[in-house]
Amino acid sequence: MCLARTGPNRTAAYAVATMAVAAELPDIDTVWSLRGPVEGFQHHRGITHTFVGIPFEAALLVGAVWVWHRWRSRRGAQPAAGPPARWGVLYGWAVVGLLSHLLLDYTNNYGLRPFFPFDPHWYAGSIVFIFDPLIFVLLAGGLVAPALFGLVGAEVGARRQRFRGRGWAVAALVGVVAWWGLRFVEHARAVQLGQAQSVTAPVPENAGDDATDAAPVYLSARRTLASPDPLSPFRWSTVTEFGPVYQLGEADTRLGTLRAGEVLTPKPTWDAAERRAAGSPLGRAYLDWSAMPFIEETAVSGGGSVVTFRDPRFLGGWLGEHGRSALTGVVEVGADGRVVEQTLDGRVER
Repeated sequence: MCLARTGPNRTAAYAVATMAVAAELPDIDTVWSLRGPVEGFQHHRGITHTFVGIPFEAALLVGAVWVWHRWRSRRGAQPAAGPPARWGVLYGWAVVGLLSHLLLDYTNNYGLRPFFPFDPHWYAGSIVFIFDPLIFVLLAGGLVAPALFGLVGAEVGARRQRFRGRGWAVAALVGVVAWWGLRFVEHARAVQLGQAQSVTAPVPENAGDDATDAAPVYLSARRTLASPDPLSPFRWSTVTEFGPVYQLGEADTRLGTLRAGEVLTPKPTWDAAERRAAGSPLGRAYLDWSAMPFIEETAVSGGGSVVTFRDPRFLGGWLGEHGRSALTGVVEVGADGRVVEQTLDGRVER
């Protein structure tokens, strides 16, 4: 709606409503979750979140608005004062609204695949949390402030403007971009702090007693991912890959410090149970999405195994403080090698 108030609302009828719906339309893929959590996970941020899907979504939306317009016209509804319906222009603004959704999804650490199906790679800017309070306040303020000042103007008898709030909308969007810029810089600093770490190599389980007397072998960081805090742009939860291990951490970019956390040993043995779990619908979707999959296997009675998939980006930081382990997938494999049950975040796939 803020985007629409910067000018599109002056060029075509229904621009505000069209752009507002377009900004939400890609999430129509959530209907897949009605078939189960694994189906929902497989299709979330799928084809509706791609450059290939956007032209078709825009056409569908503008077509729906055209039907609505024709229905209102046949009922004798009088058009509101303002620009006429220009369907080609409205299609362009629908594309802009859809692209805004992809941009916002890119800025968080879940990511999306905008070039699918040609490129299945996930891209994530990881600069803001899935819900950023400041961005919400800025955008809401850009919409509410003109209405409040309009009430004041009405009280003093000021002339009512046809298109109000353009300056407020522009200011709100500039504020969002500035906030992104700050977080982009601090995110880069958090990654640098993670890359400056080193850890000692884990001692193999079959190592002899002499291994404890040997000089420690230090591993250099290969890759660091930094995930945002919902409030502070200077606090980041990090996960750094050192080859055989991952290490969680908490970075404070204001002080330039990083507090090392738990060390995870993610490399699976790829025995029969883990291979079967990885080949399940949940396992395939998880390994395709996760930037740093963390896999654990636990034996259960009867000869079966429970294989747990986690993403270290969602183990530490703000989520970890509240005892949560978001986006955890569990695949139970029976003694006969068959998948018995698939669970995502506690929801069982039926």
